[in-house]
Amino acid sequence: MKMESMQEGLPPVAVGEAWRRRSAHTFLPIPRRTAVLHARCLLVLAAILIAGLGAGCQTYKRQARNMTASWNSGNFEQAAREFGEKARSTEGGKDSVIWNLEAGAAYRAAGKYEESNRHLEAAARQIDDYEQKASIKVGREATAIMSNQQNLPYEGRSYDKIMLHTYRALNYLALGEAEKARPEIIRAYQRQQDAVEENKRRIEKAQEEERQHKDRATVEKARTDPRFNAALGEKVGKGLEGFKYYADYVNPFTVYLDGLFFLHAGSGGSDLERAIKSFNRVIEVAGQSQAVQSALLAATNALMGKTAVPSTYVIFETGRAASLDQVRIDIPIIFANVSYVGAAFPTLAFDHDFVGGMSIKAGGTQESTALVASMDSVVALDFKNDLPVIITKTIIATVAKAAAGYAINQAVNQQDDLAGFFIRMATAAGQAAMNIADTRSWTTLPKEFQVACVPTPPDRKLTLTATGRGPVELTLGEGTVNVVYVRSVTATGPLMINQFKLK
Repeated sequence: MKMESMQEGLPPVAVGEAWRRRSAHTFLPIPRRTAVLHARCLLVLAAILIAGLGAGCQTYKRQARNMTASWNSGNFEQAAREFGEKARSTEGGKDSVIWNLEAGAAYRAAGKYEESNRHLEAAARQIDDYEQKASIKVGREATAIMSNQQNLPYEGRSYDKIMLHTYRALNYLALGEAEKARPEIIRAYQRQQDAVEENKRRIEKAQEEERQHKDRATVEKARTDPRFNAALGEKVGKGLEGFKYYADYVNPFTVYLDGLFFLHAGSGGSDLERAIKSFNRVIEVAGQSQAVQSALLAATNALMGKTAVPSTYVIFETGRAASLDQVRIDIPIIFANVSYVGAAFPTLAFDHDFVGGMSIKAGGTQESTALVASMDSVVALDFKNDLPVIITKTIIATVAKAAAGYAINQAVNQQDDLAGFFIRMATAAGQAAMNIADTRSWTTLPKEFQVACVPTPPDRKLTLTATGRGPVELTLGEGTVNVVYVRSVTATGPLMINQFKLK
């Protein structure tokens, strides 16, 4: 075996020649040669499979780019069809929930409320199913450790679950089915209450996984590394400060809708008391606004038996909520012969192309819409609260993949230097390809919910003027209490205007 000892320390350019010399002059007994060949084939196959699995991984943002292009251009019907087709083609799969949420919002913006509710109902059923089967997630988590978190089923974020039921309630109100809207309003409220406990359980579970992990010392070393934490703060934590966060996962728009519903579509004093409580809660978490003060006054007067003045509420959804992108950060994990230890983390991306506000002229009255809920704040708080879990899981997965790569490289190095070189390259390529962040998020949600309230004029005509746009005139339908709903995605895109009555 003199030839083998001579190979030690050869420069890379000489490896091929050394291998050819050994192939020509080194003879092994047939059983040993067969075993070596078999081991090499298995190792090569493993590396090819790693690379192949990684090559098929795409971020959610990349998968959805054609659909979001239709959405961003204001072509709601085309976006709805595309999201709907994707949801149907992935029915029951790991991404079924997110595609159904996207389709539900897109069909809603297109005014197709029944189709919207079908997709939102499909998402709700699957979310409920995931929650009921939470105990079987261990196997899924193990698979994700060796690939990426995007290979786990998307089970819905806290704000997804709240907005899902909020949109379903609005769809039923638009269809004139207030009795079906009521349980959705109540469910949306319950989801806000559940979110705090759910987040606590997620953090505790991630901490327990770390404590039980066989490489927990390596995980902890990586987590406390100063350079790693500095990179996290710069690339992942950016944009999380400067928001007015709403406490306890409260979505002020959902609470505002709760108040409107129980004020105008409820029955009895207890519903009016609930409406007053909801409006006060909105003021508490989101601040004063003319529209909310008007609604609170109307609820207080109704509880005192006073007759309501015919009113029109304008709800304005504008822009696109913060979504998730990815950044790569090196994690300080060192295994000999492992050439890739970088990790992909999700980071928030904010969109600033939106209509800033809208004025409403009704007879001799003119009001402007006021912010009642920033979805950017809602999304950012959810992300901020989930970040400890994301960091822990990403470090664990990176350690596991680095250890697996080290084991493969060590095994192949015992057989052949040239094979080891190619296996290391294939392993690094596979790990790099699989190293993508979970960027799945509900991209068709608005950046802001704004509201206004005006007395319904005798001629039932309104003039809406969005910032930077010309006026749009419309005639209100029948009803003592009307809602005009406006959706805008970009500053220059079209406005979609619908209306329904609450009373």
